Amino acid sequence: MDRIFRVFVDSLRSNADLPALKTAMTDIVSALDLGVFAYLFEDHQFDAGVKLISNYPIAWTSHYLANGYQEIDPVIDKSRKTSEPFQWGYRHWSPQLHGPQIHLLEEAAGFGIQCGFTVPVRDSLTRIAAITFAAVDSDAKFARCVEKHGSLLQLLAILFHSRARLSLEPERSVSGVILSPREYECLEWAAKGKSAWAIGRILNISRRTAAFHLDNAKSKLGVRTISQAVALLAVSMQFTR
Repeated sequence: MDRIFRVFVDSLRSNADLPALKTAMTDIVSALDLGVFAYLFEDHQFDAGVKLISNYPIAWTSHYLANGYQEIDPVIDKSRKTSEPFQWGYRHWSPQLHGPQIHLLEEAAGFGIQCGFTVPVRDSLTRIAAITFAAVDSDAKFARCVEKHGSLLQLLAILFHSRARLSLEPERSVSGVILSPREYECLEWAAKGKSAWAIGRILNISRRTAAFHLDNAKSKLGVRTISQAVALLAVSMQFTR
């Protein structure tokens, strides 16, 4: 298992494009005998719509997004309300579910998605992010697998979200200047009084890398100090709210 996890981490470090990220998660999910996964993401500040990385059947994900099912999906609804991972299954939901939600779960079961383990992921820039590991097998078999690998699945979800978000988020503008997602993120933390060292710890990057992104942001914005860049960020955010 250690080797499988190292391969997963190395894949995330060396690849940022969506197909490579999908392959990395597909490989480790398969190795854990969990079947399929779905990562759903909505940006907090930009109305860019829902983004999905998944190896669910394409017919199902296309149908799901086309019908806006994320608005009624009981899995997503619970992910919005809790930060704790949870198991779910078609037969285990509260009878309080309303008709469209029941219909959604029935449709999902028709595509082989009958039970799952969902890990909500929270950060300051995300409206909703959750990774669901699902299976077509019996609830009992899936539950045993989750019991055995639950902690690992939570770690996989956090690592995957951290990498995938950079690829999915739109570029961010400050005073009409486009910053990369990482430059913008570092600048936001600097606006909260964090040093390059602290930003590195928060984002799990080196102090030098954090300083590099901050320097790039200053250069693009045409300013000489972080304080000046932060001031431009503050003004820009006022006009985007």
